[in-house]
Amino acid sequence: MVTSKKTPAKKTARKTARKTTAAPAVKAKGLPLGDLGKTLGRFKLPGIDIAAIVESQRQDMEALAEANRQAYEGIKALAERRNQMLKEAFGKWQEAMKGASGTEMITKQGELARQGLQDAIANVRELAQMEANSRKNAWKVVQDRFEENLAKLKKLLQPK
Repeated sequence: MVTSKKTPAKKTARKTARKTTAAPAVKAKGLPLGDLGKTLGRFKLPGIDIAAIVESQRQDMEALAEANRQAYEGIKALAERRNQMLKEAFGKWQEAMKGASGTEMITKQGELARQGLQDAIANVRELAQMEANSRKNAWKVVQDRFEENLAKLKKLLQPK
């Protein structure tokens, strides 16, 4: 059995050959799309701008990340507001019950229940509006990016 040893000169020549035949890497501005640009660049497809494809994918990823950020911020704001509403309601109840006894307590509890129901309805409306706005803002980012992609596609399909 004969085994061949690779000499350092052969390794260096092979590395140099690989470097000269590979397409230049596409900068992806912080996202791991550089390898995608390198891989696609090896195919050397005529008339296809690999850098533009990678840039478009980077913009898609950024839009998705922004939509996720906005959705997260919306959920966080909802949770904070809900907690604030609960604290306010509990504080009102505690304040109203101070020093109340007997029939006065029953009267106050009835009034508190009525007021609490009105507050709860108002709070649910407010939270629903916050949630709808949050969803709308996050979706707008994705929708805008989709429209940009559609406009680019229409431009590419125009007869020259």
